[in-house]
Amino acid sequence: MRKVTLTLGFATTLFLSFLFLSNASFGASDEELIRKASAVLGPLPASMPSEQNPITPEKVKLGKILYYESRISVDGTVSCSRCHPISLYAADGLRKSIGNRCKENPRNDPTVFNAASQIAEHWIGNRTSVEDQAKQALLGPPSFGMPSYASVEKILRSFKDYQTMFKQAFPEDKEPVTADNFAKAVGAFERTLVTPAPFDSFLKGDKSALDDKQKSGLGTFMDAGCSGCHSSPFVGGQMYQKFGIFEPYWKYTKSKKIDVGRFAVTKNESDKYFFKVPVLRNVAKTPPYFHDGSVDHLEDAIRIMGKIQLGKDLTQKQIDDIAAFLDSLTGKIPEDVLTVPVLPTKE
Repeated sequence: MRKVTLTLGFATTLFLSFLFLSNASFGASDEELIRKASAVLGPLPASMPSEQNPITPEKVKLGKILYYESRISVDGTVSCSRCHPISLYAADGLRKSIGNRCKENPRNDPTVFNAASQIAEHWIGNRTSVEDQAKQALLGPPSFGMPSYASVEKILRSFKDYQTMFKQAFPEDKEPVTADNFAKAVGAFERTLVTPAPFDSFLKGDKSALDDKQKSGLGTFMDAGCSGCHSSPFVGGQMYQKFGIFEPYWKYTKSKKIDVGRFAVTKNESDKYFFKVPVLRNVAKTPPYFHDGSVDHLEDAIRIMGKIQLGKDLTQKQIDDIAAFLDSLTGKIPEDVLTVPVLPTKE
């Protein structure tokens, strides 16, 4: 996966370029607004494919079941769905998720909806893909906490139904029940978790899909420079950026601890306080906000972002309009995804 880290100078240049491209958004016709938003953002794809892990119905079926499987955690309580419950738009609403034996995860858990096409997973990019995230979570001390991949595989092989489903999903493998294939199956499922929203309908030509306030908010979002980092159909997830370009983030958030961000991975001083730009799809449904869940309300998060990322004191109208636009990014969860599967039992 391609990884991008923006320097302040480059970020400023990018920010100015987006201002130039969208400086006529206010008062623009719907056609003009659609044209400009399509160039910077664009509608969601039908899925988020991977050459390394092709999506198949068999993998997706198995991956959905494994997404709910908690018996492969050290205390039998942790599954992917614990930290990413589908009914809460695949984010648990906690400041920091709680894993096995009540251990707190280091950062806020973002949604897995529309997340598989990011440059990396986790706030600091220490997981290369959803597959890598799924596999490493099995041994992660605050996550599943298992002692080894072999211990996970032993449990899964003890269920005849899993043996059958793994064989169907990975027919060419002599031993299909592996941690790698667990990760591929969960990854394939997560690559289908796309939630088209009213915004997508608007970009495809349905001018009534957004109301006037949401359209104004879309224009403000681009004019103010938000789309300089929150770009692509996923409205983010494509680059790393310093959190606090103009002022320290902790000056405005309720952060209890200063997080050095991507520096923890790279050990490069230039990466201090850099985080992956989060996807804003369904953001109105997934508080609290930021890497540490330190801000509860979307309007407050917008105000803070304007101040520390753009160096602007956004007006209340601008904040309200941007919040209205962000609400148009709330998509419908597919009915089949909402259905909770029945897990295999031992005979």
